[in-house]
Amino acid sequence: MAFMVKTMVGGQLKNLTGSLGGCEDKGDGDKSAAEAQGMSREEYEEYQKQLVEEKMERDAQFTQRKAERATLRSHFRDKYRLPKNETDESQIQMAGGDVELPRELAKMIEEDTEEEEERASVLGQLASLPGLDLGSLKDKAQSTLGDLKQSAERCHIM
Repeated sequence: MAFMVKTMVGGQLKNLTGSLGGCEDKGDGDKSAAEAQGMSREEYEEYQKQLVEEKMERDAQFTQRKAERATLRSHFRDKYRLPKNETDESQIQMAGGDVELPRELAKMIEEDTEEEEERASVLGQLASLPGLDLGSLKDKAQSTLGDLKQSAERCHIM
């Protein structure tokens, strides 16, 4: 209960006393930003320099990551023959032009490429069919080839 009374009346009392002693608070407005932070002028300038350097480092890292992502997107656009995007190219240019993919991403892309090449081959397509035994198919093809050779030897016309 006392808390409620204090919050209700305390705010009004501060307003009342603030208007009576207004001249004394104006002296605090003359303080510099360094004094407000509790630092000397040199410490404050050094602190500001560190903040600017850290911001520049973060911005550079962010730009690098954006360029890596843009490189990855442009790689997939080339792979799937999609139209190029100018924003990706500009992000790569902003990062210095020659951006390499992270090792993990490059390894994943390489594995995907190998798998797709394997699937694209004729044997890869046959292997993906359910209920098909490549060993028996190979044996049948070899026996058929052998039969053809024997019948060609018996043929009198050739």
